[in-house]
Amino acid sequence: MKEDYYEILGVSKSASAGDIKKAYRKMAIKYHPDKNPGDSTAEDNFKKAAEAYEVLGNQDKRSKYDQFGHSAFDGNGGFGGGGMNMDDIFSQFGDIFGGAFSGFGGFGGSSQGRSKGSNLRIRVSLDLKEIVLGVEKKIKVKRKIKAQGVTYKTCPNCNGSGQVTRITNTILGRMQSASTCPTCNGSGQVVSNRPSNSDSNGLISSEETVLVKIPAGVEDGMQLKVSGKGNESAGNGIPGDLIVLIQENEHPNLKREGNNLHYDLYISISDAVLGVSKEIETVTGNVRIKLESGIQSGKILRLRGKGLSSINSYSSGDLLVHINVWTPKTLNKEQKIFFEEMKNNDNFIPSPEKGDKSFFEKVKDMFS
Repeated sequence: MKEDYYEILGVSKSASAGDIKKAYRKMAIKYHPDKNPGDSTAEDNFKKAAEAYEVLGNQDKRSKYDQFGHSAFDGNGGFGGGGMNMDDIFSQFGDIFGGAFSGFGGFGGSSQGRSKGSNLRIRVSLDLKEIVLGVEKKIKVKRKIKAQGVTYKTCPNCNGSGQVTRITNTILGRMQSASTCPTCNGSGQVVSNRPSNSDSNGLISSEETVLVKIPAGVEDGMQLKVSGKGNESAGNGIPGDLIVLIQENEHPNLKREGNNLHYDLYISISDAVLGVSKEIETVTGNVRIKLESGIQSGKILRLRGKGLSSINSYSSGDLLVHINVWTPKTLNKEQKIFFEEMKNNDNFIPSPEKGDKSFFEKVKDMFS
């Protein structure tokens, strides 16, 4: 029995379109093939999520699914009954990650009847500051380009159409089918003059420096498409694309969670009792914050707007500072006497007020 699309994405049937998109986006990143090389289970989950979103992300299809379930698409399913390939799935990414994010390297294709060169894929490592601010990267790319002096002529096998037709006699009559021309591989042209240093398609390897503009707020596993910077195509075809895979390097002190950042601040018992001014690290430089006297371990201070910008909106996340009161592990004689004397002092006996939230309440607030 086929799995329920809502269950696959982990959302309720009353989920909004935004919630469905957010759930799919999260799964697409989690089970992305580049993050799970050779993992067939992750690949299956990746495809299931794409199938579920293809239906639930479309209001028309969702209405039919809610009314009739999977039977609504029997014989003509959400994917035309034939299933989605990787190019189909990644074509959704322009909607999910914004217009710049789409594509999957290594696949050729065609556009408006013209053949397309193969895509190239590279991995770019970014530190947290580059992700917060956005960055331009100059990247050296080895790609196939047309050799100087190469010329092409119309393919004699398909007369420039890029396709060949075959007529077969059957009991139902004459059947006609079309397929990609094997002589020109669908380009409609073949080499008429090939320079000696080029391959059979008249292409040579060349190194080029490509400027890649990476917007603020990208996440690990996202892909950025640079149109036309893949391998060129033979004849009058169009170049493939350069697919840039984002790899996020972990920061030593700041931990990312969505658009928010987390920072652990350790203070002494004396600082907690008396209050203190502390300098803390942010991505763009240090800032000073004031801690009131009597601050409790586990308190979370929120510095609004000090997180990451959302790639799909103008909003920004926050920097959450987690207060940790450090308890000394060794004491000298004088210090031990002091704490012994304070042991039963009213001011040292735990007495949480109603405003002091429990750990679970703080966690709840943090993610709300």
